[in-house]
Amino acid sequence: MALETYQQKRDFKKTPEPKGKPAKRAKGNSFVMQKHDARRLHYDLRLEMDGVLVSWAVTRGPSFVPSEKRLAVHVEDHPLEYGTFEGTIPKGEYGGGTVIVWDRGTWSPVFDMKKGMAKGHLEFELQGEKLNGRWHLVRMPRRAREKRDNWLLIKADDEFARGEEDGDILEERPESIITGRTIADVENEAPGWSSKTGKIAKKSAPETKGQQAALPDFVSPQLATLKPQAPSGKGWIHEIKFDGYRLQARIDNGTVKLLTRSGLDWTDKFGKEVPHSLAALPCEQVILDGELVVEGAGGASDFSALQADLSEGRSDRFIFFAFDLLHRDGRDLQGVPLLERKAELEALLKGAPSCLRYSEHFEEDGEMILRHACRLSLEGVISKRANAKYQSGRNKDWIKSKCAKRQEMVVAGYVPSSTSQKAIGSLVLGVFDDGNLRHVGRVGTGFSRTVAEDLFKQLSKLEQRESPFKDKLDATARRGVIFVKPELVAEVEFRAWTADGNLRHAAFRGIREDKPATEVVLEGEITQPGSSSARAKSRVSLTHPDRVYWKDVGVTKEGLAAYYAEVWRFMSPHLVTRPLALLRCPGGTAQQCFFQKHGWRGMSGEILKAFDPQDDSDDNTLIAIDSLDGLTGLVQGGALEIHTWQATLTALEKPDQIVMDLDPDEAVTWDVMIEAAHEVRQRLEAAGLNAFIKTTGGKGLHIVAPLTPRAGWDEMKDFARSIADGMESDTPDRFIAKSSKAKRKGKIFVDYLRNSRGATAIAPYSSRARDGATVSMPLEWDEVSPSIKSSHFTVTNAVARVANLRSDPWADFRKSEVPLQTARKGSRREK
Repeated sequence: MALETYQQKRDFKKTPEPKGKPAKRAKGNSFVMQKHDARRLHYDLRLEMDGVLVSWAVTRGPSFVPSEKRLAVHVEDHPLEYGTFEGTIPKGEYGGGTVIVWDRGTWSPVFDMKKGMAKGHLEFELQGEKLNGRWHLVRMPRRAREKRDNWLLIKADDEFARGEEDGDILEERPESIITGRTIADVENEAPGWSSKTGKIAKKSAPETKGQQAALPDFVSPQLATLKPQAPSGKGWIHEIKFDGYRLQARIDNGTVKLLTRSGLDWTDKFGKEVPHSLAALPCEQVILDGELVVEGAGGASDFSALQADLSEGRSDRFIFFAFDLLHRDGRDLQGVPLLERKAELEALLKGAPSCLRYSEHFEEDGEMILRHACRLSLEGVISKRANAKYQSGRNKDWIKSKCAKRQEMVVAGYVPSSTSQKAIGSLVLGVFDDGNLRHVGRVGTGFSRTVAEDLFKQLSKLEQRESPFKDKLDATARRGVIFVKPELVAEVEFRAWTADGNLRHAAFRGIREDKPATEVVLEGEITQPGSSSARAKSRVSLTHPDRVYWKDVGVTKEGLAAYYAEVWRFMSPHLVTRPLALLRCPGGTAQQCFFQKHGWRGMSGEILKAFDPQDDSDDNTLIAIDSLDGLTGLVQGGALEIHTWQATLTALEKPDQIVMDLDPDEAVTWDVMIEAAHEVRQRLEAAGLNAFIKTTGGKGLHIVAPLTPRAGWDEMKDFARSIADGMESDTPDRFIAKSSKAKRKGKIFVDYLRNSRGATAIAPYSSRARDGATVSMPLEWDEVSPSIKSSHFTVTNAVARVANLRSDPWADFRKSEVPLQTARKGSRREK
């Protein structure tokens, strides 16, 4: 529209609105949401595009509830200067009424902006003070006599989304973002002017003051109280809980100390980069509260990876996240409200090297933040009172809510490895209760070979004949145990407590050298009514359960079996009675692996054998499973990857699903992969199919569509090929439908060959024989974002996600099957 329509509608001799002209800069990305009390109250959303503000009048204002679709009428473009306009438009003039700048910031399209506008579906992200996250603008068909296009403004279901019962942002934050005034304050007054106070300056954060004080040697840290839910309501902020070492950074005129939560000086443990970067901050004396972490393959902090780096003497991946500022240049800031401390901390860290980072916080509903963190398999959330002082010790101004149960436990004994004479196989654990050590079970997975050998050396020096537990252990609990002095503290993650007070599905995360064993007590309640019913149980016994299958992260045979027991209820519909191909690594990923499509000598009796009527070879057996016992049998046989046919044993010649595999070259960015996945979805849906998505646990994505098993293999393969060929034809610089690696540089291979008879694709929830013990994870389409890459989920973190899912993301998979309509094959994307 440019600005002709805008200028024609206004008499600038009467209205204070800016006349404006198209800006020379055409690549800005500002946005503004203005609250406009005209003939009726509404909100104006304006997105900067090509030097103007493209505008929509949102009749009821934005909503953070994804199910609430708000009408947004597309109106004339506005000049960029309008982004700061606040004042009263005289009655009788176009838009007469009062305007305030309700929110502003930057925006970015998720996909191509111009294509989205033309197509009528613009998906974008907002980074404002009130509005954040992903949003959709969807154009509705224009009805007869309508002069303008009506769109719908819809919030995506991301970490910023709210439930219908949650508070309304419009009621919570009615004020201007630049002056703090409300509509009533501005009515009949000039922009930036108040009859009460005169000229209004831009609202700014109050100056952080604090008390004059000398730099202390150490401040005893504030500790959080464990609660099952994150607090809701106003007055709280929420931070992602880090999975590392809590450290206090003390800087005194260039001298840096990194102190543990008990005051130990651990500066020398963490290399040079973090201390040198801290010393270079623009200050003389500072105390920062934070956490030192190592980020794993999925981008989240990983305590096991941190332990491994420390063990190997590696320091290039250390990151110090600062979340509080306790002292700065002669000022004790502990009595200053938290948000003011954080504002000064953020300014202090601006421009710092990437190994120093500011811990962002969220002011949305705590349960929503926790729910999103758990879906991403993060550790949990720390909630803090926004205006509270810093208080040493444990109190309820800080609340921690975890996605998986995790706490420190005392090592009271060990069982030697069944595969090595110089390593431990499992640890025997306890917690102190009124000064006495109480037995809570064992942990037998999560040890890398190096860690298992290091623990053997440490514990061998602490051996003792008598049990350190107060109560006598029964024969099962004592079997094979070598008791030790209860001095080491282990960090352990577990699924729940059994009825007799033992750990279930426990995994070792590392040794905590920053806490004495005598302080280790039970956090929270030990009883979990009904919690044990969620996990299926297998009757298959594992030999050498402590055999390490993934050396880099210490996942054992027992650990893999326990993972599958947790996800079985979601995995089974996509696995049972389906022919399988396995990648077997009986000695783990560090030794030889091989593919297995047929039965083998000594395999578990719970694994099914069938026969392929079209296979004339000497061994025409097919293997399959129909129970968790069968899956556990595969684990016993060293199957670290499970690939399935696209058909079941009951209808081998009629495939019941189609898999489009997006396999990117290393140069392809993840944003491009996401856009490619949506294009495949669009093409499948245009052909009448329903598309589901999952990560592969490797580099790519699988888009899977369930089929009514009527068409044959050739028909399905031809259809899949037409999809791939269509994508290559339409965008040859991005997609290729041929498997030639020489021609795939910088492109995505659209692999349709998974849909041939006998071809397979990695099963949902299956592990991969790759570093990190990654898994293939089904997702909701709204979860497909830059924060979840293909290798994000692993055997060690996926259980937390599954346990916190409100529903199976693929629950309607089989209900969504439809016949393959080959007449509509290769449906081209909409132009």
